[in-house]
Amino acid sequence: MNTFTVAYKESKIYFSTPGAYVVGAMFLSLTGIFFVFDVTAPFAEASVRGIIDWASFFIVFLAPILTMRLLAEEQKLGTLELLVTSPVRDWEVVIGKYIASYLIFLMTIALTLYYVLLLYVFGQPDTGPLFTSYLGLLLHGAAALAIGLFGSSLSSNQIVAAVVGSAILLVLSFVDRISDIVTGTAALVFSGMSMSEHVEDFTRGVIDTADVVYFVSIAAVFIFFTIRSMETRRWR
Repeated sequence: MNTFTVAYKESKIYFSTPGAYVVGAMFLSLTGIFFVFDVTAPFAEASVRGIIDWASFFIVFLAPILTMRLLAEEQKLGTLELLVTSPVRDWEVVIGKYIASYLIFLMTIALTLYYVLLLYVFGQPDTGPLFTSYLGLLLHGAAALAIGLFGSSLSSNQIVAAVVGSAILLVLSFVDRISDIVTGTAALVFSGMSMSEHVEDFTRGVIDTADVVYFVSIAAVFIFFTIRSMETRRWR
């Protein structure tokens, strides 16, 4: 119950400030620009692969922006100490804030369904890859938000929190580039660590259990790290 109370409170804060609306508008505008480029290109396909590719890149910055305030602001205002000493448990606070950020993320992604509607009106897209592409995007977002929330737990400065979250996401997104300069097992390891590589399968219409487990594991690990970060404040 406490978890949903925290989630409800944070959701109200999101909608009471212009930040969520600005971020949503920017995300929709940027993905819209690349959607137009894709569908107007010579021999264009009726697919959202281009949108998903760019949306996955924007998530590197979108997720930390959505989560940077959640714990950093509490630390800055001194209200985090009240939370950790209240009957509300640390994991309830973290999960509640995570749920709120994911709801906002879902609403942001839902805006892009307008482009899918256009594809069905003016073309004949393959439904399978459309579904898997969005599934991959939602899983990617779940992992990215957990990383952003972890960054927010490390600093009382929202900008620092966003930079930390983006830095971790950039590393995990482009670590596969190292596989281009190494060989053997090392190349496979770096490729397997890359978020971009795992998103790519979804855009091809493939649902691989390994990809699902990867994103769920990343989300779970960084939520755990965030809870541990919260717990350490009890001993400061």
